[in-house]
Amino acid sequence: MSALLTGTPLAGRVAVVTGAATAQRLAQLGAKVAVMARRKDKLDTLVDSIQAAGGAALALPVDVTDRQAVHAAADQVAEQLGRADLVFNNAGVQLVSAIDELQLDDWQRQIDLNITGVMNVIGAFLPQLSAAAEAGKPADLITTSSIAATRILEKFSIYSGTKAYISHLTRLLRVELGRKNIRVATIEPGMVDTELPDHVTDPDASKLMADLIGQIDVLQASAFMAAVPRHVNLTEITILPTAQAI
Repeated sequence: MSALLTGTPLAGRVAVVTGAATAQRLAQLGAKVAVMARRKDKLDTLVDSIQAAGGAALALPVDVTDRQAVHAAADQVAEQLGRADLVFNNAGVQLVSAIDELQLDDWQRQIDLNITGVMNVIGAFLPQLSAAAEAGKPADLITTSSIAATRILEKFSIYSGTKAYISHLTRLLRVELGRKNIRVATIEPGMVDTELPDHVTDPDASKLMADLIGQIDVLQASAFMAAVPRHVNLTEITILPTAQAI
């Protein structure tokens, strides 16, 4: 896939990334990038790195569960970088426990970030995506789901439920927004070596994830999905390490 992403296929585009994971790669491909996450120190380091390499980037320290803050950030993107035409909804949290442990706060935290946070970003940036599409530009809404959306993984019930919401929401929005020339897609990665497993405290779930984690390139996949011709919508991609048997 990396061989297909050479040069600057995203030149002239304005990308918004929540969770910040893919921002550097999108900038390398020519996009101006707004990175949105809670930790300002990490955002500043990432933006400095992008700018040092000649890219354009904007740090937005925002909690995506705060609807007003997300809408204010959307206004800031439009003012400082221009109208967003690529939104990568990547923020999420994974807190695994058996359902009868009644970890109610963990349940709510996952629902707030993985569902409400995603919807806040969609609500804030959809007008900008619509305006880009109306102007004849590519417009992409990409959201990170998980293989947990479709696999039966013990003790992952709440997390899996939030990701199933995202995967099915994508299918529905692809039809509704596709008529307006906005591409809607989701990436369903396998067990990836990110910060998410660090949030897992259940020993059985931790062992399961440690045994399965492999290297897969979600960054390249999201960039590739945004770089294909405007009339093509790669709407649902599952990415797994070759040797991951789940």
